[in-house]
Amino acid sequence: MEFFRNPNINFIGAMKPAFTFSVVLIALSLILLVINGGPRLSIDFTGGSVLQVKIAEPAPSVGEIRAALEGKGYDGIQVTEFGSADEFLITFPNVEGETTETLDAAQILLNDLRESLNGRDIELRREESVGPKIGDELRKGATSAVFGALALIVLYITFRFVFRYGIAAILALVHDVTLTLGVFAILNLEISLSIIAAFLTIIGYSLNDTIVVFDRIRENMRLRRKESYAQVINRSINECLSRTLLTSVTTFMVAICLYILGGAVIHDFAFALTFGVVVGTYSSMFIASPILVWWYERKITDKKRMAMDM
Repeated sequence: MEFFRNPNINFIGAMKPAFTFSVVLIALSLILLVINGGPRLSIDFTGGSVLQVKIAEPAPSVGEIRAALEGKGYDGIQVTEFGSADEFLITFPNVEGETTETLDAAQILLNDLRESLNGRDIELRREESVGPKIGDELRKGATSAVFGALALIVLYITFRFVFRYGIAAILALVHDVTLTLGVFAILNLEISLSIIAAFLTIIGYSLNDTIVVFDRIRENMRLRRKESYAQVINRSINECLSRTLLTSVTTFMVAICLYILGGAVIHDFAFALTFGVVVGTYSSMFIASPILVWWYERKITDKKRMAMDM
């Protein structure tokens, strides 16, 4: 199936505007992360407890619940609606030195909340607790998983293609993950273990599309020796365009269905996948392959400069 027959879109001609656009977005993402003190980590990494509660009608607002708990002396409380107007997630960090008493602390919090809300009926629907030591181990493990995956990707692409292809692919992947982190910072969404899984899925998806284009570039380099380097790469992206869009559209449809119909539990995960599909498709066409052209042109320019100096 082909969306386009013999497309001839000048992707390489849009290289500089695309690079500028991406650099601006990455800079904004990094600025937001710095302003927020880094990504907002869930209790999976920081340690603490999360309670899902249902409060009898008329349900209070998020601000009322937060004010009630802060009035009882709770610090670092996060309250968000969860699925409906009468269900809430209450997240609170571990008290320093707290270990086996987390369950008691959660029950005390519920009792304090009932008292502050004049005895209103509160149903505990879910409770999750993570100790500070386990949270630290999970944070280190997640970081190692992401960086380990990137390192193995460089080795694989270097073995299959050449080193500059690996660097181009990694820069495109860093672009995708950074922009996704930036969107999470804008929307104040938490980074949990499921979101790390989404990031690794985005990396795999984007890399697969990039490798398909790289493989076509390698084939065309042998078949079209009379064309310039930029022309070969532009042709290769165009030849893979129908395949890229077909894969992206079908994956996007699945991800957006999960986002709309999957429920609040996987809402953030599905959002990360949906955004990742869009940005991954963009980077495979406008970032990864054009970086090869930029690298090649810089190499040629350096050689000419050295020849002139001699």
